[in-house]
Amino acid sequence: MNDLYVYVGIVGNIISILMFLSPVKTFLRIVKKRSTEEFESLPYICTLLNSSLWTYYGITKPGSYLVATVNGFGVVVEITYISLFLIYASPTTRVKTAKVAGIVDVVVFAGVVLVTQFAMEGEMRIDVIGFMGAALNIVMYASPLSVMKLVLTTKSVEYMPFLLSLFLFLNGGVWTFYAILVQDWFLLVPNGTGFILGFAQLALYSIYSKPNPSKNISDDLDSGSQHHHLLPGSTSEGTQPV
Repeated sequence: MNDLYVYVGIVGNIISILMFLSPVKTFLRIVKKRSTEEFESLPYICTLLNSSLWTYYGITKPGSYLVATVNGFGVVVEITYISLFLIYASPTTRVKTAKVAGIVDVVVFAGVVLVTQFAMEGEMRIDVIGFMGAALNIVMYASPLSVMKLVLTTKSVEYMPFLLSLFLFLNGGVWTFYAILVQDWFLLVPNGTGFILGFAQLALYSIYSKPNPSKNISDDLDSGSQHHHLLPGSTSEGTQPV
């Protein structure tokens, strides 16, 4: 059983890494054009906080190193994304982004660490960190609901890329299985939610998808990174900058 949860965790790490890297093409475009255009930074700021909380959780809870490693990788990736965004954003957007990132990713996270380290101990500390991480995960996983509503309204999956829906389904399923094996409810609830939403998106995709021979995999991932960046999961990136 111990070997099984390790193998499942490794598979979950690989899928999560692929999702963390899904916006790479978007940032290559930003660097090439030397402009953030109309992309948003908020999804990356929120994902950085989410990854930071789960890294802290994985370090704090004994035996949760697989959770810590993949989210530690996510922290590095999201910091890179935000740094590139700050470099190529307009002066006004740069200031706004820096303020939001400072509050969310520095002040809030530092506050969580200080409170849990000096005001709590043992299981209470682990439970509070896990609860906060799970709550943020559920909020981020809920963001595709607006996209699903759009699909039902327009009867088109243009803004719900297949690969990202598939990754949401696989990522949620693997980490749900892992959570059951290690009996971790804080991992189970948000990832179970992601698994169900991923399945619902795939079902909608099978109903409303239309063949499009000109669209390739890289286009699908790029489109997804502009409309709902996962993990995992967040808000639309194709409207107004932060």
